[in-house]
Order: sequence, then C-alpha cells, then structure tokens
Amino acid sequence: MFGLLKEEMDVGDAGPRHRSGPRRGTLMMFSWIILCCSSLWLVVDGQIKISPETVQKWAVSFGKEIAALSTKYSGAKLLQKKYKDVEGVLKIEEVDGEELVKKFAEEMEEMLGRKMKSVKRLAEAAEDADLYHEYNDTLEFEYYNSMLINVVDEDGNALPLGGEFPLEANEHFSKLPVNTQQSNIQVPTNVYNRDPDILNGAYMSEALNDVFIDNFQKDPTLTWQYFGSSTGFFRLYPGIQWIPDENGVVTFDCRNRNWYIQAATSPKDVVIVVDVSGSMKGLRLTIAKHTINTILDTLGENDFVNIIAYSDYVRYVEPCFKGTLVQADLDNREHFKLLIDELHVKGEGKVKNAMKESFKILNEAAALGQGSLCNQAIMLITDGAMEDFQDVFEEFNWPERRLYLEPRLRSNSGCTCLHASNCNSLSSQVRVFTYLIGREMTFAENVKWIACNNKGYYTHVSTLADVQENVMEYLHVLSRPMVINHDHDIIWTEAYMDSVLPSTKELFNSQAQSLLLMTSVAMPVFSKKKETLSHGILLGVVGTDVALRELMRLAPRYKLGVHGYAFLITNNGYILSHPDLRPLYKEGKKLKPKPNYNSVDLSEVEWEDMEEKLRTAMVKGETGTLSLDVRTSVDKGKRVMFLKNDYFYTSINETPFSLGIVLTRGNGQYIFIGNVSVEEGLHDLIAPDLTIASEWTYCETDIDPAHRKLSQLQAVVRYLTGKEPDLECDVQLLQQTLFDAVVTAPMEAYWTALMLNPGGMDEGMETAFLGTRSGLMRFQRYSGIEKRVGKSFLTSTDKENMFTLDHFPLWYRRAAEYPAKQFLYYMPRQETRAGRIVIATTAITVTVGKKTAIAGAIGVQMTLEVMESKFWAIASQPNDTDCSAVEGVCPLRCDSLDMECYVIDNNGFVLISKQRTDAGKFFGEVDGSVMTTLIRMGMFKRVSLFDYQAMCKMSVHSISSARPLLSSFYGLASAFKWFLSNFLLFLLEFNICGFWHTEHFADAKPSSRTSYIHKKKGDILQPCDTEYPSFVYEPSVKETNSIIKCGRCQKMFVVQQIPESNLLMLVVQADCDCSRQHSPITMEPKEVKYNSSVKCERMRSQKIRRRPESCHAYHPQENANDCGGASAASLSAFLVLLCPPIATFLSLW
Repeated sequence: MFGLLKEEMDVGDAGPRHRSGPRRGTLMMFSWIILCCSSLWLVVDGQIKISPETVQKWAVSFGKEIAALSTKYSGAKLLQKKYKDVEGVLKIEEVDGEELVKKFAEEMEEMLGRKMKSVKRLAEAAEDADLYHEYNDTLEFEYYNSMLINVVDEDGNALPLGGEFPLEANEHFSKLPVNTQQSNIQVPTNVYNRDPDILNGAYMSEALNDVFIDNFQKDPTLTWQYFGSSTGFFRLYPGIQWIPDENGVVTFDCRNRNWYIQAATSPKDVVIVVDVSGSMKGLRLTIAKHTINTILDTLGENDFVNIIAYSDYVRYVEPCFKGTLVQADLDNREHFKLLIDELHVKGEGKVKNAMKESFKILNEAAALGQGSLCNQAIMLITDGAMEDFQDVFEEFNWPERRLYLEPRLRSNSGCTCLHASNCNSLSSQVRVFTYLIGREMTFAENVKWIACNNKGYYTHVSTLADVQENVMEYLHVLSRPMVINHDHDIIWTEAYMDSVLPSTKELFNSQAQSLLLMTSVAMPVFSKKKETLSHGILLGVVGTDVALRELMRLAPRYKLGVHGYAFLITNNGYILSHPDLRPLYKEGKKLKPKPNYNSVDLSEVEWEDMEEKLRTAMVKGETGTLSLDVRTSVDKGKRVMFLKNDYFYTSINETPFSLGIVLTRGNGQYIFIGNVSVEEGLHDLIAPDLTIASEWTYCETDIDPAHRKLSQLQAVVRYLTGKEPDLECDVQLLQQTLFDAVVTAPMEAYWTALMLNPGGMDEGMETAFLGTRSGLMRFQRYSGIEKRVGKSFLTSTDKENMFTLDHFPLWYRRAAEYPAKQFLYYMPRQETRAGRIVIATTAITVTVGKKTAIAGAIGVQMTLEVMESKFWAIASQPNDTDCSAVEGVCPLRCDSLDMECYVIDNNGFVLISKQRTDAGKFFGEVDGSVMTTLIRMGMFKRVSLFDYQAMCKMSVHSISSARPLLSSFYGLASAFKWFLSNFLLFLLEFNICGFWHTEHFADAKPSSRTSYIHKKKGDILQPCDTEYPSFVYEPSVKETNSIIKCGRCQKMFVVQQIPESNLLMLVVQADCDCSRQHSPITMEPKEVKYNSSVKCERMRSQKIRRRPESCHAYHPQENANDCGGASAASLSAFLVLLCPPIATFLSLW
C-alpha cells in the first residue's frame, strides 16, 4: 500500500502545474492525504527518510551563496591581497611579556609617584601652617562654604560664608563647573559651620591654596586634591558648588572615607561587644545598632573584625565566625549589618564572660599570625557594667603587671593606679573603647574605668545624633603613636566608586552621572607643636584621587593583542582594575554599585586559576609568569572561547598594588611592524570613512588645557602636520596607524564602486566595515538611515562593536578565533535592540616566514531577510524533481507542514526558522529533544562557566504572625505606638544645644542604610555565585542524523555543516511532539547553593594576603589621662520627664 502511495505521489507531482478544475482539486486533496500519511509511513518503516544527500546539497549551495555575498560586499579578498602585497616589507616580532609588564609597571610607578609627591607637599604645608597658627576662640573668618557660594537670599544678597565664586566647566574635571584658582570648604550638615574649631582650621588651611595650584601646574594630570580635617570640614581643590540632597542635607563627612581612616590609623583587629540584656530595649538598642554600624564603616580591607552579643550568655552574631576574626571588607561589613538589624534584647547583662571571649579571640589571632598583627581593640557598647571585671584585665590584658588597684574608682582622673608614676607605663596589649548608651549615668564611672585603664577612650552616647562624633574618637586614640613618632605613612586605598569627585554621589545630583572606579593616595597631617606632643594630635588627612581608567591607559591595548588585557590587584588580592570586573548591577531602571564591588577577589575573576598560583604570587609582590588554559565568555556570557593565556606579573614599587598582563597564544604572541612616510599616511588618514579608537591614547590631550577639546584623530593630525609639535604622542602606535591607513585606503574606492554599480545592489546589505590592530576603523553605509534596520550598529552607543579601553570589537575578537578566509556569522543579542540583522566577519592575517599575525578583521552587516530569502529559495525541491533514486521524502521542502528547517550558529543560536520569533534564541529552547540528542552525540559540547559576581534575589523569610489584629483596638494601639515611637526618636535624635544655632542646623534624618535594610527581603538582590552553560559546536562532526523516540511517535532529523562558515543546517520532522519527554534546554544561570558547612568554611577562610609594611600600635609617651569624659549633650527637663513614661508604655507592646 505504501509503495502504491509513493508511486502515485511521484506521478501526481510530475503532472503539469497549470491544470485546473475538478481534476486539480482532486490532485490537491490527494497530495494532502499523502502528506498526512507520510509521517505514519516513516515511523513504521523505521528508517530516516529525510535524505542526508539532499540536505547536504542545500548546505553546500547556501554556503556558497552567503560566502559570495559576504565576500563581495565586505571586500575581504581585496583587503587580504593588499596586506599580502606588503608582507615583503613587514617585520614580525614576538611580544616579550616579561619586558612589557616591567615597562608598564615602571610607567605606573612614575605616574603614581608624582601623585605621592603632591600629597607630601600638601602635608608639609598644612603642618607648617598649623605650627605658626595660634588658636583663637573668638576668631571671625569668612571662608567660602561650597554649599553657600553663588546663592542669594530673598533680597538678592549673598549669604554669609557664600558670595560670588566664579565657576567654569572644565574638560579635565569631567566638564564640571570648577574654580581652578581657589579651593573651598564643605561642612557636614550636623557640624556647626561657625564653630571655633572649624573657623581656626579653615583659616589655617588657607595656606594650602597656593600648594594646590602649584601641584596642578607641576602635574596637569592631577585630579581632585583635598584636606580632610579632624574637626569635620573638607577643603577641596578645585572649588565647586556642593549640592545637598532633596532634603537640603549633606551627609558626607570626610572622616568616614576610607582614605581618611586608613591614613589616620594603622591596621587593626576589632572585636565589637554589644550588650543585648533587657535594659537595652527601645531607643538604647537603636542607638547601639547605629553605633555598631558606624564602627563598621570605619573599617577597611586591612582590618579584621568580629561581633559578640551578650546578656546571660555570650553569643556570636554570626555563629560561623565563632572564635575567629574575619576581614573587614565591604562584603563582610554588609553581612554584619544585616545580622545586627535582627538583634533583640533579653535577660541580664554579664559583661565579664563577653570580655574574656573577646580577649581569647584576639590572643589566638596574634598567636596564630592571623588578623592585622598590629592594633588590637575591643569596642564595648553597653548601658552599664555592674560586675567585678578587674580580674579579667589582670589575666588577659596586663601581662606581668599585677598592680594593686585602688578599690574605689576616682571620678576626676583617667588613671586609677595606686602609683601614679606607673599609669603611663601601662602598655596594654589590647585597647578597650567603651560606649555608654542612654541617658542613665549610674554606671558611667565603671564604664569609664574600663577604657582609661586599657589605653582606650570612653564616650557617652545618649542620642542618635551623638553617634558619629563619639565613634570617631577611637581613631584619634589609635593615631597617637603614629603622630608622636611623626611617621608619615603614605597609604593607597582599594578601588571605590564615586560620582567623579572624592566625595559622594549626592554631590552633583544630575550633573555627574558617570560612575568611576578610583583609588586615593593619602597622608596624615600632625601637629608639630611641642606642647601637645604627648596628646598626639591628628590635624587631618591630605590626599588626591587617581582614576584607574587613566592608570590603565599606561598599558595600551594595541600592545596586548586581540584578547590580551592588563589588570591590577591590591595586597589583599582584591581587584583594583580588570576588564571582567562588573561593579554595577541593575535594580529596576537604575544602575547601582554592588554591595561587594570592591572586594572581588582575583580568584573570582580568573577562576581558572584553581590552585591560586597566580593570585598567591601577585599578592606576595613577586615577578614571574604563568600559563593557563581558560574558558572565556564573550557576548555577555552567551558564547565561549577556549584560549591559552600567558600571564606576566610584577609589583608596583611604593604601592600595595601588583600589575598583571595577559597575552593569548596565537594572535597575542606576535606584533608586526610596517613603515610608510608621514605624507603618504596622513593623506589616507583624513579620509571621511576612517576613525580611530577614541578611548585609546594616540596623543596625550589632557596635559595642556588647550588640547582637551581635541579628539584623538584631531590631535594626531595636528601633531603630524606640525601644528602641535609639543603634543606627547605614542610614536609606535602612530606608525602602525599610518601603515594601516595606507594599506586599507583602497577599500573606500571599492565600497563606493559597489554603490555606484549600474546593476544595483542586493537589497538588505547595509554596512561594510573593517578594523585593524591599531584601532583604526573604516566603514561604508550602503543604505540610508531611514532604510537601515541596524541603525545602532557602529554608532557611539554601540560600545560592544567599537574599540574601547577594555576590549577590541566583538566581531574582531570572534573573527580572530575563527579560521582565516572563512566568514563567521552571528546575530547580535536581542537586548541590544540592533534589529533583525546578521554580522558576517573574517580575520585578515599577515605571514612572514613561519610567523603569522592578525592584521585586522573585515565584514559586512546585513538584514536577516537577506539570508532568509537565500535559504528558503534553496531549501525547497521543485515538484518536478526526479525522485527515482532518492530514498525518503521527495520532493523535500522546508515550507511543508511536516518539516521544520533551521540555520543555527556554532553556539547553537537560531538565525533562520519558519517561526520568525525563533531568530536569536538558543536552539535548545526551541527544540530541546533535538538539542539534547546533538549534545549526546557529541556534535555540541556543553561548557560550564561560573560567575562569582552575580546578584540573586534574597530568599523571603516568613514573617511571624503570632498576634493577629483581633480588633480595631489593636489597630488604633499600633498606630498610636508608631506615632509615639517616631515622635520620641525625632526628639532624641537631636543634640538640643544645636538649636542655639538654628540657622545653621538641619534636621537629622535616618540614614539611607536603615531604609535599605528594612526593605522586603524578597525585593533585595544580594551577591551570589552562579553557574551558567554555554554550548559549542564540535567542527570535526560535519553531519549527523538520528531518530528520537517520543512515546508513540518518532522524530527524525538531519544536521549538516554549511561549508566555509560557522553555521549548521537542521531539517527536522515536525509532526512528532517530544516536549513531554524532553524539556527545553535554557541558558539561564543557576545559583550555586552551598550547604551550611561549606558556606561557613568559605566565609571563614582567609586567603593569602600581604600586610601593610608599617604598624603603629603603641608609644610610651602617650597621654593615658586623655581617655574621654561625659557627653556635653543634655536633655531638656521636658524630655527627661516625658521619656520614661513613654518608654514604659511602648515596652508593654
């Protein structure tokens, strides 16, 4: 029967196509019956009846069609010939990675050295100014307050401390309005800007103006220079207009910045001990939590920390960290803050055991060589200490000094030794700082005694507004040994993100949207007055910023090859700069810094370094080389490439940084040198179709202000024509650029001739383009913008396809890893909004002897419809096909109902399908059964990639509903409680004496951190690790076919490689649904879940790090009597009477 149907089908198809009438209708119906039955026949027969020979013919024909199209409209053969013609005059050299990394490091050292010299000059000027300045309690001085300049009152008069302050947009400072002839001063909202300390400091630091200007003239690459005073004001050069937030508040305090804290103190191990007994409920616990968070903000990656809570018993806020110290990087600090928010009070406070546990942690860390091995401190946060705790300090903190202490505590002395002469000789190993929380003063002397007898400092924190200033006191104490020794240690910070300035992102609001990664170099400023030597007075910190983008320009892309790159890490192994560092994430429509953006470890980016040999060597500051086989992703992780990378590394002297460069075997090994005359090269360089990489440094335009508005191409032309002979230009890069301009010049005429061809152009061919190793690009638009589908391709917004500081264009990188003289085709990602376009690209090479180097890449961008029309015309056998020798369906047509035909690329992404929406999708999502079979058969390989910088949604925790709202009374009571608690917080947040200067004091607001923590946890994204797949075609398998059994039916398919391309043709039986047996294969990343023990081990583990060279933990001349006192703040009688009954009422709820 089946044979009869087959025979009659052949006869029917051979009939004339022009027949009509009843006979035609009968034939059509007969044909439909045959089509419907064909599937049944194929299943029963059990053989693959899709002819592989037919599919192969289609693939060959289609390959020839698209290759001819791509070759013609790109001009690839002509360009390859032009480079072939000049091979006789070329010289190919092997890149010496060891020499290159040393040269880059020396240039970076020189650049950073200039910044350090500028900072030293500032420190010397500030100390000299203070030495000759006599403090004046009644000083009146009008300084320029950056918040008040150029602002007038209702009558049009300048505000006090304001006045006219000329500002002009400056290219060097990101086009921000600045005053390069004058600095000005910012004062935090919570600091009175006419306080005598502020006025004296502002007057004294006026001497820095001339030094700022002189530094900038000596080194025009300097950016922001500043002096952060220990009293809170911030002098910044050049002067700017400081814009407060929408509430009129500036929360920025220079003393909270890492550059200030690291310069002011040596590394430290800190154990924070917080009282969570019943008496700490309500506002006291709120203040305690804020105090802890503020202390955490003063720690950096060179510090170590842990937090203990105590009541009847001692517990660690993070049980995983029991008995150890963890690095105080941003990730761990944020982790602690989330845990602190969950603290609750209960029981009786027993501080003795908590102190013992703290000493054990610190002693064990020192004994094992862990932690900072420098300062050690305990921060005790409590509302009182009633126990006899003296023996704890005798046992743990006063070694070999079992002094007989007076039984009574003297209220007016910071030292309670029986023999006063021994007071200053007490060299406690661990400093203890105490924070008395709340208004109650009953146990103040006990708490003060603890601090004063352990080289610490006592503060009384009665309101939220007190926290900031009181916490900062411990920094002054830790800075004393360094100040007394007069050791000016220069520090470099980890990478940090800011809105251009060394301040905070509220600085300019809408005026400075670009976020940059920076590092700062800073130095402490001391009082040199002899009468205050023992007090170790820190005047402040001076510093300047270095944009890491500018530093990395000293490792030019063109010297590193297509896939090569340079990177920097800190002494802790954290990334300072790396092309794969992704510091931002998207929350809604906003880009935000990741919580751990500056504590990403090198091992999390170079994750193929499984044994961490590279990381260990670089952290130790060694010089050497290492080779690794790596899997690297391109196109936002959608595609994978396998590379053999050679790593070269060395340290940068006088800094905690290490530099590494990567050269890829093959295209990164060689560089070729050609030579042409300037006249010849210049002629071809100014062609209208030519551009050069705008982010590369061909000529240094940032030194002379007159050059800052020049583009790189304009600067190159002016230099070569002799109009700007003083420009500093990269001669080697210019030589390569001129050579490439001459060799590629004929492409302009070739492309133009195609456009003028009387025979016309193929519809849908839109842009021809090329790029060379020198960053030179040429492109020709074949169609106007109104007709062009790929409107964004090769525009300024299309960074992925342009030469940037971080990478070569995507089409260049992909072509470099594909065989020369063959085109590689792909569709840009859907989210790029580039439209339904296809990019065809191929590499251009030069060969001298046995050495081959990549000269560039060339290609054409076309609409997807161009390829679709070619494919559908080929993939359809005519009705009069001779099927006598064909075993299987004949004629075979991709437009028939029972066939699905696809063209996919070597990473499994669909280019052509009947369903137009399939284009750009991963084929595994379209047909999981066929993709699964292709992977099983070895035609495609699944490759696992890892992302250790991912962001995942925090799991939602269930919320207790122990007491539902039983009646409207509870609703009213809850509302009343909310009103009273918030009203009380409002009253207590203020230091009442601030109202003496109401015209200068703004309302205090809860920090943004509080609102962040109180978000719904399900809405919060948190750092996580993810694994995601990529798929790659195995080119040794040219064709395959198979049958997939899916329940009652079988699906048959044939796959054929399309010659001279990276594409595959798939013909698949369409009438067998396998979706129940084979689910789609997606490329969605999956979070790597760690069990509790593994997670804990990862959190506790301490990688190899290089400690800072200097440590200042103690000096025998320290003044032990200067250990704090009661807070000057006091509550009004009204609040004293009002607060207790309110607190009692709230406690009932």
